[in-house]
Amino acid sequence: MKITKITVIRSESNSPRVYTLPDGEMTLLHALSHIKSTTDATLTFSSGCRASVCGTCAVRVNGKEVLACAHKVSDGDLIEPLQYHPVLRDLKVDKHKSIETLSKSSAWLQNYTEASLTHTDEKRSELQTDCILCDSCYSACPVYAVNPEFLGPFALTRAFRYTIDKREGEAKTIVDNIQANGVWDCTLCGECTLACPKGIDPKMDITMLRGKSIEFGYDDPTFAQQNFGTPDFGGGGFGFNPNGGF
Repeated sequence: MKITKITVIRSESNSPRVYTLPDGEMTLLHALSHIKSTTDATLTFSSGCRASVCGTCAVRVNGKEVLACAHKVSDGDLIEPLQYHPVLRDLKVDKHKSIETLSKSSAWLQNYTEASLTHTDEKRSELQTDCILCDSCYSACPVYAVNPEFLGPFALTRAFRYTIDKREGEAKTIVDNIQANGVWDCTLCGECTLACPKGIDPKMDITMLRGKSIEFGYDDPTFAQQNFGTPDFGGGGFGFNPNGGF
């Protein structure tokens, strides 16, 4: 009989604890429920719909964000809570701070304007609307390690969704509110896109928002500080040196 063991980081001791599971394929959520009902009643985690719709059960497995109700357990899996969230207990985290990013980014219709939407219009933002606020992209984003005030992937994806809505009469208001700790702070590493269980591409949405920002007169605040190298016309440099003369 095959023995499957998983390790869960417990919050009380901030140390790993190994649990043995019964034989047979199962989801991580099923495994956690089994452990809680038969082995360790103190194990704490979050769950909801059990169908990858609500996003409540998101955790990290082997360093990657997953929905516990969708992930199939493998022997040796290491289970941890989401990153950059206060841990309430074990795998259960407080999501209030991440949800606040939606308010800071004003990611909703600012000024409703009557408009006739075509099927093509609906398709433009259909994928972004599928966001289930599981916080997987938030947890995967390396920017939070250095800037906890970053608006983050799902807030910026939601902001993009409304800036391209034909019914939005004040898209500039949204764009104005995503400049500080927003579109220009993203490294475009793509970790958020890899983590999204719904196939949303926040990296591309943020790239498009940068284009929207430029349309409204903004530019990358770090551009002027970038060093493109100083050519030396003989030492291997390229380009024009304004101080070199002819």
